[in-house]
Amino acid sequence: MLLAPLLFLLLLGTASTASAHAALESTDPADGSVLKSAPRTVTLTFSESVALLDDSFRVYDPDNRRVSTSSAHHAKGAGDTASVTLPGKLGTGTFTVAWRVVSADSHPVSGAFTFSIGKPSATTTPVATAPTEDPLTGTLYDMARYVAYIAAALLIGTATFLALCRPPDPTVLDKPIRTGWWTLLAATLALLLLRSPYEAGTALTTAFEPSAIPKTLTTRPGEALAARVVLLAATAVFLLRLRGRTRFGRLTTATGTALAIGLALTWASAEHASAGIQVPVAMTSAVLHLLAMSVWLGGLTALLTTLYRSPALDAAPVARFSRLAFTSVTVLVVTGIYQSWRGLGSWNALTGTSYGRILLVKLGAVVLLLAAAGWSRQWTSRLMGAEVRLRVPELVRTGADGASASTEDGPSSAGDGPLSAGDGGTATEAAADDSQDRLRRGLRRSVLVEVAVGVAVLVVTTLLTNTLPGRAAADAQQTATPAGIPAASVTTVPFRVGDAGGKVQITLDPGRVGENSVEAVVYGPDGGFATVPELRLSFTLPAQKIGPLDADIKDEGGYWGTNSLNLPIAGTWTMKVTVRTSDVDQVSVSRAVRIVR
Repeated sequence: MLLAPLLFLLLLGTASTASAHAALESTDPADGSVLKSAPRTVTLTFSESVALLDDSFRVYDPDNRRVSTSSAHHAKGAGDTASVTLPGKLGTGTFTVAWRVVSADSHPVSGAFTFSIGKPSATTTPVATAPTEDPLTGTLYDMARYVAYIAAALLIGTATFLALCRPPDPTVLDKPIRTGWWTLLAATLALLLLRSPYEAGTALTTAFEPSAIPKTLTTRPGEALAARVVLLAATAVFLLRLRGRTRFGRLTTATGTALAIGLALTWASAEHASAGIQVPVAMTSAVLHLLAMSVWLGGLTALLTTLYRSPALDAAPVARFSRLAFTSVTVLVVTGIYQSWRGLGSWNALTGTSYGRILLVKLGAVVLLLAAAGWSRQWTSRLMGAEVRLRVPELVRTGADGASASTEDGPSSAGDGPLSAGDGGTATEAAADDSQDRLRRGLRRSVLVEVAVGVAVLVVTTLLTNTLPGRAAADAQQTATPAGIPAASVTTVPFRVGDAGGKVQITLDPGRVGENSVEAVVYGPDGGFATVPELRLSFTLPAQKIGPLDADIKDEGGYWGTNSLNLPIAGTWTMKVTVRTSDVDQVSVSRAVRIVR
């Protein structure tokens, strides 16, 4: 019972909006492009398959009016695309596309981009796109996900400990099993209720709309959650029929194993393992990883509960769990290595992406967990050795009592001489009991440490599942920047003048030594395009005492730009942005910009 509150408190403190695992690879039209004629469709391409929503696309014209489009669909039936057909006459100016889809691992992803027809618009009208996600809905959904993981570990791990480790008093584990089952059921029902507003990024009130749950049940995550509810009902019947048993036959064990695998599949079939490369292998690995985690961490909770509530616990169940934990760790290491390789894709991603850096933290925590597990195994070995030493005097005394009875009252009676086994046996038993109590206390402390480190590992794991995998990030970057074409440098510079503020997005293309084109777009505090009387841009290279070089940007109608900025030397340049908002109000902000060869 200790694992659940500890995990809940820690996970509550780290709950945050999940980052989707589908990366946007390209848009057609391209972001920021200027077209001679209106496109017939808008198409997005992602790093993995995506599901579409009723409101996946919102297209706005230069006057902030929503453009009537077709329903969203997959382009040419490709699951990794999202497309919408535009009307025949769009006019000229800058159009904004806001989009939202659901990635194959069940996380929603959203964004927005612009394209222009004829020439960009000079407008201060804000873009009235919907919020990317309701904070309360996202937080509650993430909390329900984390609680479901905790409950699954508690339910599966405690049941496995009960069946395979055979503690002397199984009744002390009834409460953890009931708690795990009820908590998992409540978390699953909460996820079903929250799924529709979570996907759409809307408020909690939309969860109670009549169409919300039926719509959820038509999606893959909804089907997985519904299957979990059915499996939990079957698990309840199974556990009720086994109440009071201390021994379990092969059929019972096989049924319990099948139910545990089914529950694990409800996660694997709707999350990241179901998308990307090697899906069958990845789903098998995900199921084994979840089950091994549950058996280890949930079993630790069961062991700790038994150690505190069963004073008569001998070393045999502890030794059985020690072997079971070793098997679980082996499975976790093998599946973890595979999942790490699948998520990273390259060694560079280990330090060059957020996914890789979080993975390194997890590896460090796992090393600590293995050390704590080794400490627990040492205490287990000592406890077993103490029991063996305790049984030897008992056997000797039993033999001596038998000899005394056969000799009647002769002088060789074992109970009459100075080496009487009665007094010596009592002293030995007392010493052995003290030794065992000390060893049990040591084992409880080591298991408590193991649980605490296990909590840290699980927290880092949940953060890892909410981070864009390194392989997907690399694929998106390679697609966005093909080989041989240098990437543009994009810098966003916030500014504030008096009570008003905004930001300037500055693009240097190609962002390398030599001639560069500059495009600077000013945004107001509401995120919409803004116009300013004057915008100046200069560059200085302090290390070489070069500059300031005036970029001499001009107002091009909607953005400020030039095609003739020459930066002669590679290095970290200081870019100074001066924004004048009125005849008397202006502000200057500097940012470092890296220029490469």
